[in-house]
Amino acid sequence: MTFDDRPDRPQRPAAPVPPKRRSPLLIAGIAIAILVVLTVIAANVWTEVAWYQQVGYTGVFWTQWIAKLVVFAVFGIVAAAAVFFTLWIAKRVRPAAGGRRGAFDQYREQIEPVERGIMVALPLFVGVIAGFAMAARWQDVLAWLNHTSFGEVDPEYGLDLSFFVFTLPVLQAIVGFWLVITILCTLLAAFVHLLYGGISGGGREFVASGGARIQLAVSGMLVMFGIAANYWLDRYALLNNASGNYYGASYTDINAIQPAKGILFGIAIVVGLLFLAVIWRGDWRIPTVGVAMMVLSALVIGGVYPAIVQNFQVDPNAQDYESEYIQRNIDATLAAYGLEDIETTSYDATTEASAEALRADAETTAQIRLLDPNIVSPAFQQLQQNKQYYNFPEKLAVDRYEVDGELSDTVIAVRELDLEGLGAENRTWVNDHTVYTHGFGVVAAYGNKTTSDGQPAFFQGGIPSVGELGNYEPRIYFGTTLPDYSVVGAPEGTTSWELDYPTDEGETGQVNTTYTGDGGPSISNLFEKLMYAIKFGEEQIMFSDRVTTESQILYHRDPLDRVGRVAPYLELDSTTYPAVVDGRVVWVVDGYTTTDSYPYAASLQSTALFAGSEDSPLPTTLNYMRNSVKATVDAYDGTVTLYAWDTEDPLLQTWENVYPTNIQPMSEISGELMSHLRYPEELFEVQRYQLQRYHVTDAASFYSGQDTWTLPDDPTVGETTTQPPYYLTLQMPGQDEPSFSLYSSYIPGGETDRNILTGYLAVDSETGSADGEVAESYGQLRLLELPRNTTIPGPGQVQNNFNADSDAQTTLNLLRQGDSDVVNGNLLTLPVGGGLLYVQPVYVQSKEGTRVPLLEKVFVSFGEEIGFADTLQEALDDVFGAGAAPEVEDAETITDDGEVTDEGDVETPVDGGTSATPTPEPSSSETTEPTETTSPETTPTSGTDDRDLATAQADLDAALADAQTALEEGQAALADGDFAAYGEAQDRLADALDAAVSADNRVSELEG
Repeated sequence: MTFDDRPDRPQRPAAPVPPKRRSPLLIAGIAIAILVVLTVIAANVWTEVAWYQQVGYTGVFWTQWIAKLVVFAVFGIVAAAAVFFTLWIAKRVRPAAGGRRGAFDQYREQIEPVERGIMVALPLFVGVIAGFAMAARWQDVLAWLNHTSFGEVDPEYGLDLSFFVFTLPVLQAIVGFWLVITILCTLLAAFVHLLYGGISGGGREFVASGGARIQLAVSGMLVMFGIAANYWLDRYALLNNASGNYYGASYTDINAIQPAKGILFGIAIVVGLLFLAVIWRGDWRIPTVGVAMMVLSALVIGGVYPAIVQNFQVDPNAQDYESEYIQRNIDATLAAYGLEDIETTSYDATTEASAEALRADAETTAQIRLLDPNIVSPAFQQLQQNKQYYNFPEKLAVDRYEVDGELSDTVIAVRELDLEGLGAENRTWVNDHTVYTHGFGVVAAYGNKTTSDGQPAFFQGGIPSVGELGNYEPRIYFGTTLPDYSVVGAPEGTTSWELDYPTDEGETGQVNTTYTGDGGPSISNLFEKLMYAIKFGEEQIMFSDRVTTESQILYHRDPLDRVGRVAPYLELDSTTYPAVVDGRVVWVVDGYTTTDSYPYAASLQSTALFAGSEDSPLPTTLNYMRNSVKATVDAYDGTVTLYAWDTEDPLLQTWENVYPTNIQPMSEISGELMSHLRYPEELFEVQRYQLQRYHVTDAASFYSGQDTWTLPDDPTVGETTTQPPYYLTLQMPGQDEPSFSLYSSYIPGGETDRNILTGYLAVDSETGSADGEVAESYGQLRLLELPRNTTIPGPGQVQNNFNADSDAQTTLNLLRQGDSDVVNGNLLTLPVGGGLLYVQPVYVQSKEGTRVPLLEKVFVSFGEEIGFADTLQEALDDVFGAGAAPEVEDAETITDDGEVTDEGDVETPVDGGTSATPTPEPSSSETTEPTETTSPETTPTSGTDDRDLATAQADLDAALADAQTALEEGQAALADGDFAAYGEAQDRLADALDAAVSADNRVSELEG
């Protein structure tokens, strides 16, 4: 139809539309953007390869990337091919276009111009997504291909545990991949046939062409086979069921759900075959009925029947029916977490203090650690920081060193570089990356001693580093707070520019050095400079004269980062600690192998266990854990060494098959390194957490739950934080001598506020000092079970007793006057004297400004007895009687400038450090002659009372003023580094406090 009234007029052909010319600038911009992206990617890959080559773990890089690429390619190609052939077959078998127009014609007309592009783009898109999804499982695939047998079988199927740990997760991933791809292909095939008329009809009418019928029937069969495989694997996955009150398959799982899964497997296979009937019969009702029957069976057999069994058979007789499966859970949990060989002792702890019993445990008493590594970091900073660009971590490490022939608990830290301490005006590229390149030295203090002023007693410190640890390489080029990269090294004869350490000698006020180690890749030529300039986004790398032909670039400098990159199969303990070993400073890192697929073992949510941490150091869920690797990182050259620690661990053996040359045998560990290894804290935290329930090994008792324990809150922090485990030298019942250990305590579980001690767990952390040979007792867990008829106060109750002690709180309130603050140290618990001894150091520090926590007092508790004194010896004597604690020893301390000085008498673990000799109590034969003021004939009048009270109050006010003045002068002297003046101020503070306590007592007496 036309509106032209001259139909015979010839139509003028439409002028061709000239093609749009693409802007050359746009094309150039796109090309440049692609080139930039590819260059950045290439720079990052090249620099990573260079880093792995430098540390000697190139095989790790190529193994993981080849594994990722192979898994990506295999599953990506399978997914892409499945989608492509689905589209190609659907297109090939579509019916010929007829004259009849359908509802989808307009959509088909829109798609036809881009049909070729869709045939290529859609399979590629699906292949890339599927490839990336499966490539994330590369470690599972590698472990499966190289797995080692556990040598143990599960109690239900009799299969080696390696099937559940290595094989089952991969099979489940493959079946999941199969289901997603087959369902997607079925939907795509149905859409294409609907679009091109291969499927038509509506309501009850459903007509499919022969080609569509065959393709959809085969697709439906493949989907059903995937569902069947999923049902079959679910039977094995029941052994990791965590839906009940305990873990693993229950009676209902094994006797109802497992048979149901088998039946549903058979039904799914039959329904899949029914889809083939459509090819010959053309009747879709047959598979439809089959699918409906399968869904109904899943509801009845898989849901209703197990619920009936559980509610009417199991629940009324749960203890009898579930006993076998609870025992499986207990046995598997103890095996999975290394808790099978615990030495459990019924400890009939006494609550009566005895001086003779304390003397019998003198060695343990002598090692009580008064220095709290969570509190004294500010003291390390003020006394050993030296310069503002050095720093110490907030939480220090606890180790042990032999000093003067005696093994002593030690609080140790590295003086690390921290550029946050520099002013903004000094933060230039040259300073940040070429001048300030390393920290300097370690600082170590006795764990059981402080000076008479309450300072840590350092036996290693100063710049240059001096002390009992001998000569070692003090430069710290690899640590936790260093810049992201440093450019080091220079040609021989070049004037050094790296700041080594400050000095008062010379004109410059500093000593410089040039790095001579082999800690980083070369950055000597133009190409290397370009690659690193791109990686770090720093053009100065290209143009700085300090990037020379001998330069190296140090990066990935954090010990945890370095170990994590060379051992991607390990979970790492978040705590890394320094040790001086064979003349070098090394960082020690504990590596774990974990899985969440150990049959019947109780799983653990690490997010709940480490709720106080910003980042959980362990996988979200696990139910097996081994400390399989000890790793070291050299602080000078960054060398990463992995040592096989638990050689019987099947997971470690599996990864040794994957990376056969990366892990050194234990025999390569030197005796000096061995002496500084220890039981890892986070493994112990996991074990103590599981033992809250699993210290009960009898199924019936476990089911009743009447002996559940819980971990006490940290009384020094509050109810939101669980008390952490503590490293301490102690002697457990059954041990011949004290040993470096890690311990924790338990209180009753359930809904109760009763804070009494029910259990005490310690693990022997002493590794020995023999080359390549760990001490036989290392790792031995010892559990003391407290009798139910004896009440031993728990940490919370003891802290409450300390806080309620009127005499102690009077003194502490005096210390809190003015700008001072009182900080409670870690509340330690030790099996001493036939009972349990609590010890808590008390620190005093300024509320504002320069805060230096100084040990001023010590609490001691045994049973219901409380001791509170200036020294540990005096506090122990308060509780156990005079002379119960060992004698006082003297010690020296090292200042930040490396001088060894006597800061008066030094507090040993049994003394606390004052030089005053305790006043002996008079014997029963001694008498005291009454003075004039105490004569019974002298009766004070009311006016005398008032005058005496006024005098006592005035004395109290004067003493408090003197104490405040002495405290302020002491803090000022400490800030100025004047230790002589500081010591004098501390003496005046002690005298003023004694006078204040005496005056306060007089005031109380007169007011009463």
